[in-house]
Amino acid sequence: MSETYTEASIRSLDWKEHIRLRPGMYIGKLGDGSASDDGIYVLLKEVLDNAVDEYVMGHGKTIEISLTEDTISVRDHGRGIPLGKLKDCAAKINTGAKYDSEAFKKSVGLNGVGIKAVNALSDSFAIQAFRDERTRKVLFTRGDVVEEDTKDKPTQDRNGTFVWFRPDPEIFGTYHWQEPIISQMLWNYAYLNTGLTLVFNGNRFTSKNGLLDLLTEEISEDTAYPIIHLKGEDIEVAFTHGNSYGETYFSFVNGQHTTQGGTHQGAFREGIVKTLQTFFKKPLEPADIRTGIIAAVSVKVIEPVFESQTKTKLGSQKMAPDGQSIRNYVCNFLAQELDNFLHRNPTTSKAIHDKIQESEKSRKEIQGIQKLARERAKKAKLHNSKLRDCRVHLDSKHKDRERSTIFITEGDSASGSITKARDVQTQAVFSLKGKPLNSFGLTRKVVYENEEFNLLQNALCIEDGLENLRYNRVVIATDADVDGMHIRLLLLTFFLQYFPELIREGHLFILQTPLFRVRNKQKTFYCYDDAEKLDAIARIGKQAEITRFKGLGEISPDEFTHFIGPDIRLELVSMGKHAGIKELLTFYMGKNTQERQRYIIENLRVIQDIVEDRAEPSAKTEAA
Repeated sequence: MSETYTEASIRSLDWKEHIRLRPGMYIGKLGDGSASDDGIYVLLKEVLDNAVDEYVMGHGKTIEISLTEDTISVRDHGRGIPLGKLKDCAAKINTGAKYDSEAFKKSVGLNGVGIKAVNALSDSFAIQAFRDERTRKVLFTRGDVVEEDTKDKPTQDRNGTFVWFRPDPEIFGTYHWQEPIISQMLWNYAYLNTGLTLVFNGNRFTSKNGLLDLLTEEISEDTAYPIIHLKGEDIEVAFTHGNSYGETYFSFVNGQHTTQGGTHQGAFREGIVKTLQTFFKKPLEPADIRTGIIAAVSVKVIEPVFESQTKTKLGSQKMAPDGQSIRNYVCNFLAQELDNFLHRNPTTSKAIHDKIQESEKSRKEIQGIQKLARERAKKAKLHNSKLRDCRVHLDSKHKDRERSTIFITEGDSASGSITKARDVQTQAVFSLKGKPLNSFGLTRKVVYENEEFNLLQNALCIEDGLENLRYNRVVIATDADVDGMHIRLLLLTFFLQYFPELIREGHLFILQTPLFRVRNKQKTFYCYDDAEKLDAIARIGKQAEITRFKGLGEISPDEFTHFIGPDIRLELVSMGKHAGIKELLTFYMGKNTQERQRYIIENLRVIQDIVEDRAEPSAKTEAA
């Protein structure tokens, strides 16, 4: 019998209840702090956005950020929130100064929502305003006031606003702030706001040359020509060509890092092609023009519309509600400014033309094999024994598209366990037959001729870029032994060489699976390292039965469900700021065997296995 549906079934949530019940609507995913888009960093960003908006409006050139264990604070030197509205700005939804487009013409804030989300999702939150030698402070716990200044107090502090908060473990679970992620966030603010200084735990972040500085810092490979840097009233671009395959973009809207691109990035890609086709007076292939491009583009839009609350992809079609289209604005800017630059710099123009011709030659060399590969892939789509596909894909409009995942496994046994345990709605499995080809130093033609890699890139649908990527998470799932690590390296080599944007945009992961199972008749613990194993043995006591998992295929499907479900442990594959792909792969995958051996010998560490020493004498050990 269905539940009775009456007036009593209708419920209204107050503002903080709704935010705490549906945090994903406001901050995206929660996470543990290991990824840059985890919720704790979104909270920090909402506070920083407000501080940066003050700078943009011409108030305060310095923002101070302090991190202590699990708490973080931000102090700006703007005008300071009007004291009588301090509590409302922190705890009254849809309260702010950003509804008037003229007051905050190109704001990045959430129009009165952002700071409230930080307040509601923090177990401790403090906000203090300093204004004209008067100050007021309010303390909150999970959005509820616990202490409040009802009257202004005198102060000698400079004008501005101070925010201190600690994300609520009840919402976020166990989390850890990662200083490198915070530092990268602050560098982006510095690049996009020349003249602004951010100080984080004593370290200064400032930029004189904007996006030029960004690319200079990010590019670690040789480039075909010096970085081209162009600025307009509401637009700034910088780009060059490197030696890698694919396209790399850093795109921003009103200071927001749009990691998933959007209309402005699409307009830039189109504008580059049109401008160079016109300049060289040739019908150049867009793919030849954009292969190897490394670019940064920033635009300022009035009342931008993003495709999600976390603002990672721009959906706006116009620069302003009644203004010019973003597509026309960006294309016209490039048509004028880039064309002028190329006429004034013939050496750079020639270098660009040479790079395009090189890409064209490479493309034509593999055209024949590409045709055969596509025919092979087309047949494989009908019956691809390597792929166990899921129903929901990233390139769809399904509500679970962000959960779409493909596991790349080694051998039939591992893929069998994952296939049986997976969620057929959002999780696919691609099975390797063994160790894949070492693609380091090989031409793309040779790689295309490799059936396994060809089927893999076809399964991911990344041959022509990431626009049609079928899965949000590409997960390498190998055994935690020497062979498994080798396969992992071979796959990383393939992606780093030919699809580095897959890594740069945060789509590639390593699956973490337990090494041990510790149990008795009442309890079972899955342990991912020796420390967790020791803790589990201490909890269970004398009758602990310890199982060492030797491979993924030896974990039963019933158990595997726990490891790829809601509590899945994934390690994001990321590229360091100064990581040169060529140099990195040369060392690990090149023919410098003696150099690697010498490095291993010189850096070898002997770790004593103290597990058995501390385990209870009667604990039983077995291997899966």
